[in-house]
Amino acid sequence: MKQVRNTQAKTEILNLIMDSEVALSHSDIQKKLGDLCNRVTIYRVLERLENEGSIHRIVNVDGVVNFAKCSGKCSNEQHFHNHVHFNCKKCNSVTCIENAIPEISLPDNFIAEEYNFIISGICPKCSNA
Repeated sequence: MKQVRNTQAKTEILNLIMDSEVALSHSDIQKKLGDLCNRVTIYRVLERLENEGSIHRIVNVDGVVNFAKCSGKCSNEQHFHNHVHFNCKKCNSVTCIENAIPEISLPDNFIAEEYNFIISGICPKCSNA
């Protein structure tokens, strides 16, 4: 079994993502961490956390990669994130909507293993502003 290395950077990045209601971009994480670590370290930690099954990546409608906490079903072997992601056009937040799972029907001989389903619109926070 591979040993999991915990560093201060890894702990802080994981805590940021776990405590966030929305998915965070690399830039968001770097701003929140301040001088704790450089951008390359953040990329490495995010990759490690994703490989360990702690976080998953979401590419928003603008092509920006965001990271969110995984549900309890994920592992380093397999992620289960076939749910809807909501991308707000006003504040650019990306939110996992776990209880909305689209039904997809593919032609014969096509096998879906994962998909990234993004809905773009206005989030409740921005619609009430």
